Amino acid sequence: MRYGKLVRDRIPEIIEKNGDKAKTYMANEKEYSEKLEEKLKEEVDEFIKDKNEKELVDILEVVYAIAELKSISKEKLELLRKSKAEERGGFKKRIILEETE
Repeated sequence: MRYGKLVRDRIPEIIEKNGDKAKTYMANEKEYSEKLEEKLKEEVDEFIKDKNEKELVDILEVVYAIAELKSISKEKLELLRKSKAEERGGFKKRIILEETE
């Protein structure tokens, strides 16, 4: 079976432990960036479909990988998140904007 998609680091090991053979290669930076974006969309789509907390974990893992690729630490990412939340708010109040005039 052909996939052509980014997988977690231990997936080839798990595949081979289950008796199958995994053919892999290491992506260059450009392809890695593209595959991370594809993976983010895949994980978001899976979360929307399944509403499973494990999909949220997968989304977060991909976000961390994208941040690392862009040389943004988890700490800086969190500081940026907090700063934006202070400036524009979060989503706790469940506000729906219907229209503006």
